[in-house]
Amino acid sequence: MAFRATVLTLYPEMFPGLLGQSLSGKALARGDWALDCVQIRDFATDRHRSVDDTPAGGGAGMVLKPDVLARAIDHVGEGDNRPRLLMSPRGRPLTQKRVRDLAAGDGAIIVCGRFEGVDQRVIEGRGLEEVSIGDYILSGGEPAAMILLDAVVRILPGVMGNALSGEHESFEGGLLEHPHYTRPQVWEEREIPAVLTSGNHAAIEKWRSEEALKLTRERRPDLLAAQPITK
Repeated sequence: MAFRATVLTLYPEMFPGLLGQSLSGKALARGDWALDCVQIRDFATDRHRSVDDTPAGGGAGMVLKPDVLARAIDHVGEGDNRPRLLMSPRGRPLTQKRVRDLAAGDGAIIVCGRFEGVDQRVIEGRGLEEVSIGDYILSGGEPAAMILLDAVVRILPGVMGNALSGEHESFEGGLLEHPHYTRPQVWEEREIPAVLTSGNHAAIEKWRSEEALKLTRERRPDLLAAQPITK
């Protein structure tokens, strides 16, 4: 069964967006994965099709109503065992491990929040897993959902032409990726490191490992704290 993503959003016209281009777009056209969008507003019951209301206790902004969102989730997810994700800045950070776990499954139901957020009761009542793509605020969950799906789709079987392309990237081995070079040999008086054109594969792998460790130590020392560094 192909990976199937169902996105609940107030702006279904945003999709597929970037997911319709390049690797993910070609994979979508081939049927390697499927994308469905559900308009949350279709599950409002009043004549104004209201989906939000003022925050309990006061404060700025509006909050997505639990009854409307719950009806949308129930319409999609009754008897559906796919993970239910809510794109949220207060969620657990998205990691490459979580991406691989999702790619190994049948798909995901992804809720895109808007306004000040989603009523906590529907998060708890419908078992939504809050996922964050970074420590910053977006205008809504749609761009975050696209980023999550792009990360997942690219590692689905057959999507990348060379399966090894996904094995030597940042975060896959717990480190940032080593620098890359290509022709010309000299560009603006900068040369490709000699080891990379030496033909000595053992030396090349050693150089790449050392550079990856160096970059990680400089830029993301937090990644090193989670794993032992061997000789």
